[in-house]
Amino acid sequence: MQQLDQRTRTSESEAPGSRGEAQYRPGATITDWQPEDEAFWLAKGRRVAARNLWISVPALLLGFVVWQVWSVTVVNLGAVGFPFSASQLFWLTAVPGITGGTLRIVYTFAMPLVGGRRWTALSTAVLVLPLLWLGFAVQDTGTPYWVMLLIAALCGMGGANFASSMVNIGFFYPKRLKGNALGVNGGLGNLGVSVVQLVAPLVVTAGVLLAPAGGAQTKQPGGGQVWLQNGAFLWVPLLLVTAGLAWFSMNDLKSSAAPFRRQRIIFRRRQTWLMTWLYVGTFGSFIGFAAALPLLIKTTFTPIDPAYSATTYAWLGPLCGALTRWAGGWLADRVGGARCTLISFAGMAVSIGAVIAFLPSGGSDGNFWGFLIAFLCAFSFSGLGNGSTFQQIPVIFRNQHLRSARGQGAAAEAAALKQAEMEAGAVTGFSSAIAAYGFFFIPAMFANLAVTSALWSFVAFYVTCLAITWYCYARKRAADPC
Repeated sequence: MQQLDQRTRTSESEAPGSRGEAQYRPGATITDWQPEDEAFWLAKGRRVAARNLWISVPALLLGFVVWQVWSVTVVNLGAVGFPFSASQLFWLTAVPGITGGTLRIVYTFAMPLVGGRRWTALSTAVLVLPLLWLGFAVQDTGTPYWVMLLIAALCGMGGANFASSMVNIGFFYPKRLKGNALGVNGGLGNLGVSVVQLVAPLVVTAGVLLAPAGGAQTKQPGGGQVWLQNGAFLWVPLLLVTAGLAWFSMNDLKSSAAPFRRQRIIFRRRQTWLMTWLYVGTFGSFIGFAAALPLLIKTTFTPIDPAYSATTYAWLGPLCGALTRWAGGWLADRVGGARCTLISFAGMAVSIGAVIAFLPSGGSDGNFWGFLIAFLCAFSFSGLGNGSTFQQIPVIFRNQHLRSARGQGAAAEAAALKQAEMEAGAVTGFSSAIAAYGFFFIPAMFANLAVTSALWSFVAFYVTCLAITWYCYARKRAADPC
């Protein structure tokens, strides 16, 4: 009888609907999660959600570091003796963008199957492999190009982490706080772009990791030593520590579990494609400009004055975009996502117009400081839109599903809310996957079109985004105001 009573108590503590403390401890699987219940949120929810968020942030930041590490690695390959052409170096920079975007689709639908805690830990730990391989490969100038391409492709896994991370954190927070939470997670995670572009060029100039990391390479012409492997090895212990924190301190949410056959309904939703188009305009611009700005500075202004160095200034753009992403989520929670998104696209269009005006043309040297400030504004407005669009998605799906369940009782509304959460999470991940291809296509456009032609095409695209946002979400009689 005593054993039966014990089994009954255990079963009750693990059953859905139970609010026993054990399931909210670090490392546990949570079966009862009700963030919209204010009493639950204040008593348990916000503490657990905050713990998961603040472990997710460094994991995502390091993912972006791995994704972007090639953008700073290729700068010195030719100088230390790698016989790669300019075209080959471009592909080494671009390939992580292709694989990162593609894998985001997989990560979006896989995370709910595996669980946020386990997926975050494993997807962070696996990034150690391409970094170790890269650290050893750059020390041997005889490393074949196809090996370098393979390493670059594997580094794309770091970019894929964004989709699963944002989907996971979105499940933890109530509707009124989703924009802010996703803005913090995405914005601070996006800082990985600036971190790697700022830190990696510094650590490769000295043997800061000592003998175990390997010896120096000599730059030609002119001599000088660099430790290219440091730009890869530096992040390995940080990844291992973060993966351990995720495994032992985050939580899996039972309510977020969903098989692919339930998630694939998003491809029949009109809102999936509209919001993906808008997120391509915001995040696609952010990540594409981050990849292209160093080359733009190097090819347009460095020949005019060597003091205009890409490594000195390029990291400022991603920094601005990452910081304003949080502001976009916070502002969208207060004034509405559609209004914030309108401001974002209008600001991006004006900023890129200013960039064009400050470019060298017709024998003029242009204005570097005007060019840089205008580009920083474009990054800032893209970050604002990154935050607001991800606030819009859950609001749109929640409102649509609640309208369809209206008048059918509390059970139908509860089911509608659960379906809305699942679909919003899937759309968040899918839209981020498609937008990630901006990492490849924007630098490719600059490589194949005149700079001004490429920039004007972006302005035209932002005009379409403005029209969609206003007509579908921001005007008084919009079908889905948000």
